[in-house]
Amino acid sequence: MSDGLSSVSQMVSDLNKSLKNAIASVQSQQSAQVPASEVQSYEKQVRKSSSNSRMFATDIGILSKGVTRLNVVGTLGANDPVDFYKFRVTSKGEATMGQIGDQGVNVQLLNKTGQVVADSNKSAGKAYESFRNLQRGELSLDQGDYTVRVTREKGEAAKDAKNYAIQFSMGTYKQDYDTVAKAPRKGDSPFQMSQAQQQMLDGLNSAISSMNSIPTGQTGTQKLMGSFSLFA
Repeated sequence: MSDGLSSVSQMVSDLNKSLKNAIASVQSQQSAQVPASEVQSYEKQVRKSSSNSRMFATDIGILSKGVTRLNVVGTLGANDPVDFYKFRVTSKGEATMGQIGDQGVNVQLLNKTGQVVADSNKSAGKAYESFRNLQRGELSLDQGDYTVRVTREKGEAAKDAKNYAIQFSMGTYKQDYDTVAKAPRKGDSPFQMSQAQQQMLDGLNSAISSMNSIPTGQTGTQKLMGSFSLFA
């Protein structure tokens, strides 16, 4: 088995084990469930950047009100301090975020200037209130670029890998995009990774394969739980 397949297999194993410690449910989605026949689902697999800078965040797509839903599945590897993801909001509107995975994972949403918009840390004050609103689908996001910062909560051992799945939507959706974020290869350059990820994003609408492993038209909770079983 190649190193690439071996690393994917290990991630698959870790993701399935993490179900035992997964959060019981995701906050209720305000968006209406869409009939499966009306939803198109897509998947892409990317290598995360070897850089710990948000400048090299992994692109998970474009969040368009009433059109797209974005999902990312990843692992915060042993001694890896942070994962960054980025997406673009096409128009102002109320967004919803769902999250499952291992306990001890902190998630922050940053705007294009790096300011924390929402923070899952209960000690984050107004940013935590915004995070709760985001979970309920009651946080309005302006048009523009956003970054998701995934770290360990204070007190969590750096050697312990953390598995997670995160989802963003704005009302109903017709296109469901899944990003499987794998660890960078040893020696990967963040500049090379950024270029490769951008190429994947540019070709998303024409080159990505249709996903049959996860049923479409699901609620947020079903989708995120299904994202783990995808690797079984």
